[in-house]
Amino acid sequence: MKTGTILSAAVVAITAASFAAPALADGKTLYLEKTCIACHGKDAKKPLTPEYPKLAGQNAKYAENQMKDIKSGARANGNTAAMKGIMHLVTDAEIKELAKYLSEIK
Repeated sequence: MKTGTILSAAVVAITAASFAAPALADGKTLYLEKTCIACHGKDAKKPLTPEYPKLAGQNAKYAENQMKDIKSGARANGNTAAMKGIMHLVTDAEIKELAKYLSEIK
């Protein structure tokens, strides 16, 4: 194989990699970055007010469904207005990762 061919292949590989989807952050990082910490507390056990739920140890599928319902507007009761303003910034993949992280907090 010629050097030019190898170099061209390397450039194509690097270019393709630069267009790949960014890696999904882990649940703990997302919890901080998406500002969940502001209302639900740093450990998801001590929410800002008693009306907000404690999220630590929550069933992952339940938490995922609640976040998706708030995002879509299917759930619009209680204090969901505060979350509705945030959830449009969270992808479904991030919701799944957040729910998994919350379910693992002891």
